[in-house]
Amino acid sequence: MKLSWVDIRSVGSAKDAIVQEAIHARVEGILAADPADLEKLPPTVKRVLFLQGQTLPESFGAADIVIVDPAKHGEPAELALAHPDAEFGRFVEITDAETLEDACQSGRVDKWSVLLFRDPTKIPLEIVIAAAARANGSLITVAKDVEEAEIIFGVLELGSDGVLMAPAQVGDVTALKAAAEVGTPDIELVELEVTATAHVGMGERACVDTATYFGEDEGILVGSHSKGMILCVSETHPLPYMPTRPFRVNAGAIHSYTVGQNERTNYLSELKAGSKVTAVDIHGKTRLVTVGRVKIETRPLLSIDAVGPDGRTANLILQDDWHVRVLGPGGSVLNSTELKPGDKVLGHLPVEDRHVGYPINEFCLEK
Repeated sequence: MKLSWVDIRSVGSAKDAIVQEAIHARVEGILAADPADLEKLPPTVKRVLFLQGQTLPESFGAADIVIVDPAKHGEPAELALAHPDAEFGRFVEITDAETLEDACQSGRVDKWSVLLFRDPTKIPLEIVIAAAARANGSLITVAKDVEEAEIIFGVLELGSDGVLMAPAQVGDVTALKAAAEVGTPDIELVELEVTATAHVGMGERACVDTATYFGEDEGILVGSHSKGMILCVSETHPLPYMPTRPFRVNAGAIHSYTVGQNERTNYLSELKAGSKVTAVDIHGKTRLVTVGRVKIETRPLLSIDAVGPDGRTANLILQDDWHVRVLGPGGSVLNSTELKPGDKVLGHLPVEDRHVGYPINEFCLEK
């Protein structure tokens, strides 16, 4: 979980509404320049006092964290000794090599580092994250909007520990909090027993090419029905007639479902460059990956029916060619054309029905 801090210094007449949204969204910090703005905040949020341009006050009021400019206020570590009731951090505005080194040093030694990068490139942030990788403090990077926050959370895969953003309008705080929840929930996989296979003629199938490498035991879940999917492996395993393409999953017919972002299902036909799909390994661990291209071509198709331990079923229609593969127990790689009744494959059996991809509790019959 990444940290979401909301800057209310410049939000104007919407301040009260934005503060209430921030509290409701459970952001980790609310930052203000006036100690009075922090007085009524609940203990569920860190109250952050930012002293940029101000002299050091006699009292920090209700502030839990005080962000200072060391050139004006003194070093955070020294202030923490003098004021044990508050935590202290450093503000660094990065404009050149000298201030970049200041940011790196802050990341190594300070409990809190609030960083403002004036250059739009993320290379300086990468350098600070690398410099502070073994430190115990937290890097809070200023973002101008939610889109930039999403990028900051992913820089160098580790990302900044948190983002400070001044919302432009009500709703931005909720979007920031959603962007901070970078993890994806695990998916329960079960062993499905193949009950039948059949050649079903010609149709369009989709190869999903992503902008990442898959692991050997990783793929995407695909199925004809939203309540039953089979784990299709990526092309990470050698083939005799072509090089491996470890970014690709030869996924299935275009009508098929797969799991996308926020646990929503998408048709394979809907995916395009920039879409997100959920990669799943044999243990059910997941991550979001970005689609770079979807190749839809006419090919002969094969239908696979399978049943779970509780009697629920799954169907997968995919290209009728032996080099198109699915994953079995223990990460075994199974050529789809060699599957026969009794064989075991890995799959997922959701319990929710779906409406436009979202889970919903209503009657829905798929067959």
